Amino acid sequence: MHQRDNSGRLIKAPENFLTQSGIKTVFAEAKKGRRDFIRHAFAAAAAGAAVPAAIAQGNPVPTEGGDPNILNLPAHSTGLGQGVAQNDGYGKPSQYESAVQRRQSPGLTQTTQASVSFAPLQSLFGIVTPSGLHFERHHQGWWDIDPSKHRLMINGMVKAAKVFTLDEIMRLPSVSRFHFIECGANTAVDWGNVAVPTVQYTHGMVSCSEFTGVPLITLLELAGADLKNGKFVLAEGADGSSMTRTIPMSLIKSGEVFVAYGQNGEMLRPEQGYPLRLIVPGIQGVSWVKYLRRIEVGDMPYATKDEAVHYIDLLPSGQHRQYSGLQECKSVVTTPSGGQVLLDKGFYNITGLAWSGKGKIKKVDVSVDGGRNWRTARLESPVLSKALTRFNIDWIWDGKPAIIQSRAMDDTGFVQPTYKLLRAVRGTRSIYHNNAIQSWLVQENGEVKNVQVS
Repeated sequence: MHQRDNSGRLIKAPENFLTQSGIKTVFAEAKKGRRDFIRHAFAAAAAGAAVPAAIAQGNPVPTEGGDPNILNLPAHSTGLGQGVAQNDGYGKPSQYESAVQRRQSPGLTQTTQASVSFAPLQSLFGIVTPSGLHFERHHQGWWDIDPSKHRLMINGMVKAAKVFTLDEIMRLPSVSRFHFIECGANTAVDWGNVAVPTVQYTHGMVSCSEFTGVPLITLLELAGADLKNGKFVLAEGADGSSMTRTIPMSLIKSGEVFVAYGQNGEMLRPEQGYPLRLIVPGIQGVSWVKYLRRIEVGDMPYATKDEAVHYIDLLPSGQHRQYSGLQECKSVVTTPSGGQVLLDKGFYNITGLAWSGKGKIKKVDVSVDGGRNWRTARLESPVLSKALTRFNIDWIWDGKPAIIQSRAMDDTGFVQPTYKLLRAVRGTRSIYHNNAIQSWLVQENGEVKNVQVS
């Protein structure tokens, strides 16, 4: 008789780690400014997040004899299924995957219009983030704007201000490129210490899509922009947050920066800036201005509100670092990761994502002993510049505690730092641009927890 191999089984991470009553308590304490309480609440929820193994085994295959799931034909093997286009004409996930959603982390902000939802990295494959699971970050809520009324104006150091309709932009030669977008505050909650239990909440403010649009340099040339003396542009969004960001002309002249209307083969979703948003590969997400309505050409940085007060890095010296939007090389293991439970000793496929705002991922090393020893992982194709890269490596778990880490290197030679190295340069009070190596502790009972290795 064939001997079954049960290695590699695991329980998925919980898709939500606080109860509704817990969320209310966290929000109430956040209003009082009790950040320590919030951290402890998250930690307590993480401790109780693991599901008993007996529950997860659900419908196991019998160790001997016939499997009733094969011997007894189910209804879907004996009858007609549902007709075509029965889901309102727009495809939806299986009911068994309905828990895979982007989610808010309670306590971050007091209003949902100025909040963030995190992509469920632990449940995704490959490098593309489905549009409906792409993380959101809003400063004053999202809008579904009538595209026939939307306009993009180019002014400043141009021969004459020019206004484009969406139709006029969509008639121009287009490009389609895969790029990651990461909020500058991704992994911010773990700057000081471990704060949240799962990879969705530690790293879920990164996503990757195929975007389609027109290079910004094309639009500037059509407007007669002074490309010799114009050193910067100001990108402005049409929502109420007055989001305005300075973009160096050098990035635009490279042809990488473009004005997108498409995402993953369809029009942008409203939460992603429909009908137009700026794509600035490798740069933090706040510069990818949504609902783009104006580009002003100038000869100096604009030092707007979100460049002078927010999105700056507090250094150990007390000084602030400004205009530091580049997302440096980073990676994270998504399986095994926090909240998951390994059910058996034996073979597992360790997998995760790596990315760099400087270019392509060249190499990812993986450790299962907290960084003492490293092995080089396989990079899945495609490996694209300024896009997510999927990596895998084989692992035989012996049932003993293990600390799993990944360390990425990009094609400029930049190596992802440890927390010790990062804090030596950046201190412990920063918010943005945390690209330190992530550690997941696999305990003897198979539960996986978020930890930090000094």
